[in-house]
This record gives sequence, structure tokens and C-alpha cells, in this order.
Amino acid sequence: MSLDISQYPVLAQANTPDELRQLPQALLPQLADELRGFLLKSVGKSSGHFASGLGTVELTVALHYVYNTPFDRLIWDVGHQAYPHKILTGRRDKMHTIRQKGGVHPFPWREESEYDTFSVGHSGTSISAALAMAVAAEKEQAGRKVVSVIGDGAMTGGMVFEAMNHAGDLHNDMLVVLNDNEMSISENVGALNNHLAQLMSGRFYTTIRESSKKVLKGMPVIKEMAKRTEEHLKGMVVPGTMFEELGFNYIGPIDGHDVDALVDTMRNMRNLSGPQILHIMTKKGRGYEPAEKDPIGWHAVPKFDPSTFEKPASKPANPTFSQVFGKWLCDVAQNDDKVLGITPAMREGSGMVEFSQRFPKQYFDAAIAEQHAVTLGAGFACEGLKPVVAIYSTFLQRGYDQLIHDVALQKLPVLFAIDRGGIVGADGPTHQGAFDLSFMRTVPNMVIMAPSDENECRQMLYTGYCYREGPTAVRYPRGCATGEPQVEEMQALPIGKGLIRRQGKKVAILNFGTLLAGVLTAAESLDATVADMRFVKPLDEELVKELADSHDVLVTVEENAIMGGAGSGVLELLQQLKLPMPVLQIGLPDEFIKHGSSAEILAELGLDAAGIQEQIEVYLG
Repeated sequence: MSLDISQYPVLAQANTPDELRQLPQALLPQLADELRGFLLKSVGKSSGHFASGLGTVELTVALHYVYNTPFDRLIWDVGHQAYPHKILTGRRDKMHTIRQKGGVHPFPWREESEYDTFSVGHSGTSISAALAMAVAAEKEQAGRKVVSVIGDGAMTGGMVFEAMNHAGDLHNDMLVVLNDNEMSISENVGALNNHLAQLMSGRFYTTIRESSKKVLKGMPVIKEMAKRTEEHLKGMVVPGTMFEELGFNYIGPIDGHDVDALVDTMRNMRNLSGPQILHIMTKKGRGYEPAEKDPIGWHAVPKFDPSTFEKPASKPANPTFSQVFGKWLCDVAQNDDKVLGITPAMREGSGMVEFSQRFPKQYFDAAIAEQHAVTLGAGFACEGLKPVVAIYSTFLQRGYDQLIHDVALQKLPVLFAIDRGGIVGADGPTHQGAFDLSFMRTVPNMVIMAPSDENECRQMLYTGYCYREGPTAVRYPRGCATGEPQVEEMQALPIGKGLIRRQGKKVAILNFGTLLAGVLTAAESLDATVADMRFVKPLDEELVKELADSHDVLVTVEENAIMGGAGSGVLELLQQLKLPMPVLQIGLPDEFIKHGSSAEILAELGLDAAGIQEQIEVYLG
């Protein structure tokens, strides 16, 4: 149920940016307060990304107030911080459905709204997209403006600097807003720099500067001296020299929670020529004390009561696969100082908090730079160290070239602990781990494992740690494990060997991964044989041949795209063995999977026990 908008009298008048721009500027501070309150209560009802949006309330109001969206293009980086944007762009009354099946998309999404000019979910894309739109705007000659909003965390990604370097060279009109929430806002930033930013973005200052450049153009020595003097003076109040060197005019930093200062500065910057960067200082979780104190813990939240100032106590549950990995990493590291843990800025999500605290010299956060993280692991392996790259399935996609060229080609023993394999649920198509088995399976020298439970996951991680002939990958899903008791003793599994879990007749189901429980349930009704294949590559050739010889039909089951996945590997092997026989492949269809809970999505795709049984029965006729 949507919130009662009558409690937010100014916000009620701003359901769209056109309505927002009709308000007097004097009402914008109240609008920002009401927007923050609405966001607080709506996320409490729906769950979702939280702290980031609280920090961008004033920025969002100012952007839509100054710029003529959607004619002017506004591009958000990642999109965690775009909830206020969604509220102000006609989706206010549906915010209680965000991240739920059939509800509002968790990130900016082109199909959902004309105000979402670029679909996002992964970091570091906004400046590249904005530059392209700026080039198109110049060709169009209709006065269209382009703005991208990027956080300081995303600035660690190499793609961002590639885009900025190109933008500085092309010199098209565009604005990049750097939302910096790593530091608190001191009084001098809030007052002095707000004033300086308005002066430096004003017509008089920019005219003087451009005129000076023309005058000094033919006087190299004086021009260089003037440039150095300007850099020195600006360096006293702003950290903008690096951006200036890339070809951007730098303004800031200013208080990102002062909506009037933002509006006044953006009005000045709106008509400046060339690439501009506005540096604003914000606080994650602004306006909600628990989120301000713990922005990481409140980054994404379940449903909660905002009045209690605490998240609901979670019910005791099985450990997550991320926690299983984290415990395993600590267990091996305490006996081997050559073990190194690498993460591309996902310490909490990958279960590496304890490891980072206990073994700080063996822990490396590569920031939001997946390509660098993979090649960092390759370099460590060259020196006889034992790197473990903990990375989400969809984030490994960004390091695919490095996986091939820097790791597998050189047969380097890097262990990839791949989290969020398969359906992740509410984060939707940008985060569903649908393709990793397919894109890794084609890479020579790779060993790929898919555990069916947490104990098997632990043993497979140890298998990868022991394997020194090339790279290995252990791929596991998001969320709680199965409750299988963990065996503390670790033993390396024989490479490429599966297990028979149930003996049946006629139909043999070859399971890859954590859908095993549903497979076994379906097999009971069908009296089918079940093999836990464990290894996607190399496949257990002997076991596949044995099952093909003794059954009428083979069925492969995986939480990965059917195209090119584990089932495709089985078909290729049967062809090599010259064993033609019926094979049903069950997995993810050839489409991007939308958001919803994992249970809902698996049921809809026929990957729960009932769905697996039904698909087999239909295939058998």
C-alpha cells in the first residue's frame, strides 16, 4: 500500500519534474525534507537500497529543478542513489513495490520511464554514456544539456578515467557531478566553498579565464606561469588539478545538502561550454541516524520500522554461502601466509570482513576495478603466492579478458570464488548470475566446480586451493545454504569426478549446483537416477557414458543460461563419444531475467522441484 501523500504537502505538488519546476525556490528545502521522510517510510515498507538515496535528496531536487528533464539527459551511475529520482519522476505512488516481482525496477531502467535515460546496475558507466549523448546533442543543435552523476567510489574504476580522458579531448558540453560521501562536511566547505563555487561558475569568472587564455596563447612562458599560478591558488581551496589536467573545468567542493547552493551553482554551470565537473560533499544515510553511523550496514535493507531506529532482528538461519567462503578463507589463511584474498570493493557482500580483520596483510581490496582485481591475482600467482579472487558472477563479466589473457593463457593457479551465481532475486537483470558457466566453460585450462551444498562448497574451495596446474573456479549462489553439516576436515576432490546420489530407471538427471534438493524430490516421483556432477569442466566422462548406456533419457539441470552452459557441455561430450540420445536441458531461458524474489523466479522458470518434474514429464510425453 502506498503512503498517504497528504502528510507531504509540498511533495504532493511535485509528482513530476515539470510540477517541481513550478515551485518557488524558497520551498525546495521543505521539499527535500519531505522527500527524505517519504523515502524513509517507503523503503521501510518495501525494503531496498537505502543509505545512498538519503544522501542524494537535495542533489536530485536541484538537478530536476535546474535542468529540463527528460529533454535534458540525466544519467545516474549504478543507480543505488536514484530512489529520490524515481519518486520525483512519476513513480511516487508505486515506490512500495520496488524490487518486488512486477513492481518498480531497483535501478534506473529505460523501459520503465523516459526520465531513465540509461539503464544501469554496474558501476562506472555514466560518463561514457553521457559523453555519447553530449556528442549527439551537439549534432542535434537543439540546446539539449547532459548531466551524469557519479559517486566517489565509482571513480576508482578505470573505465571512468578512460571516459574522462576522451571527454576532455572532444570538449563537448557536459556536466559530471561527483557525489563525494567519504568525508563529513565541515563549516569551511559548506560556507566558503559554496561561495567560491558560485563565483567560479559565474559568467564573469569564466569569461575572464577564457579571455586570458586567448591573450596568453602566443606567450608560452607567461602562459605557463599563469597556469601554474592558477593551479596553486585553486589547489589551496579545491582538489581539482587532476580533473583540470583531463580537460574538465572543476568547480567545488560544495555542500551537497544545501539545495539553494546547488541550484545557484548549477544554474551558473548549465550554460558553460566544454566538460565541467561539480564536486559536491554529501553524507550517506543523511537524516536517519542509524544509516549515517553505519552506511554500509544500511546500504540495502529488509522491511523495517523507521521509528524504532533499528533493523528487524533476523531469524536464526543457515549460514550463507558467502559466510561459508569467508570461514574457509580464514581457516586456510591461518596455516598458510601465502594465501591472499582479493575483492573488487565487495568485502561485506563476499563474506571477507573477518578475513580482512584477522589477516590485513593478506587482504587486498582492489576497489571498483574488476579487471585490475583479476590481473592482480595473476601477478601474485606468478610469484608463487596463492591468490583467491572473491567476485560476484556479474562482476566477473567485466574481467573476462583478464581471465582469458592474464590468467588462463598462462595457466596461473588463481582461485575464483564466484558469488551470486544463478538467480539473485530483487536486484534483477543487471545482477542475475546467468552466464558465468557459459563464458568460463569455453576458456582452456579452466577447472570449474558447482557445489550442491555448503560442505561440498568448502571442499571444492580447498580443491581449488590445492590445484596448481591452472586456474579454478567455485561457483555458488546468493543467500542461505542448505543446512548440510559442514565437515571441518578439508580434502581435495578428485578433479572431474561426480557422484550418484540416487539410483533409478530410464531417466538420469545430471545436476550441476544447488538445485540438487529439488532434483532429488522430482526424481522420487519419477523414479529417476540423480548424479551430482560437481564439475562443469572437466566433465566426468566415465560417469556420463555410464548413465547414457544405462538410461533412455538424460536431463541436465543448472541455474545458468541453457545456451553454452553445463548441459551444452554434456551434449558436446555425447557427440564426441558418438552416443546419440535424447537430452533435456533445464536451466535459464535465452532472456534477461527480471526482478522478484529468488523463490518466485525459480518457480516461474520451472526450476523448483515441481517445475523440474513437470518439464521432464512433458518431455517424456
